[in-house]
Amino acid sequence: MPRLPYYIVELRPWPILLAFRIMLIAISLINWFYFYDTMILTIRSITLLLSIFQWSRDVIREATYIGKHTSYVQKLLRIGIILFILREVCFFMSFFWRFFHISLAPRVELGCNWPPAGIKPIDPIRVPLLNTIILLASGFTVTWSHYCLLNKKRIKSITMLLITIILGRYFTYLQATEYYLSRFTITDRVYGSLFFIITGFHGIHVIIGTLFLSINMLRILKNHFSSTHHFRFEAASWYWHFVDVVWICLYICVYWWGSL
Repeated sequence: MPRLPYYIVELRPWPILLAFRIMLIAISLINWFYFYDTMILTIRSITLLLSIFQWSRDVIREATYIGKHTSYVQKLLRIGIILFILREVCFFMSFFWRFFHISLAPRVELGCNWPPAGIKPIDPIRVPLLNTIILLASGFTVTWSHYCLLNKKRIKSITMLLITIILGRYFTYLQATEYYLSRFTITDRVYGSLFFIITGFHGIHVIIGTLFLSINMLRILKNHFSSTHHFRFEAASWYWHFVDVVWICLYICVYWWGSL
């Protein structure tokens, strides 16, 4: 039997467990919305994180210690992450489509006006503008970190990646503060629901991206990456740039144009 340039992944329970736990979290969110019970949601979120940890552990072993991630496998993984990001683009496009469908021709129930009468939108010049600067700066630092890794400057790469993680966490803190101080809620008609759903999903992506970058920083500290073998870091940086682009669209459309 000829030797293949790729390998057949062994049978593991993590994909089906992860999908099942994501479905349970969706059900728990409904329970939270109606009954304000966060305990079940918290427990299932922890089990989800444990499944992600176990699956990532197996992938790291295959790539770093067993040597299964050949150049051909890395090429296929790059195609996979590109398709994943394209799927995320379609995911956010559906929300933007709904936003423009409602805002460009507001109905009588909204007072034929956008934002609807009685809702005071968030000032785009304050916290949203600061968050935009923070994310743009984080995109620069993660690119710098990648450049340093390519040029075998390990300490500088770790420093720039740490700055990126700090900026991502600061963004999340500012967004949570913005939600807390907002004068409208998710129940304030279609404006509130659209605003919190779009910005909330983006915030979740920022948290996930920050987690990915944090794991990559730990792997750089453990010398798992080299200048030619660092796909996981490359994938995380692509994902982070995607998050930056989505936020720029959010800022221009939802915060700035949507508040005129």
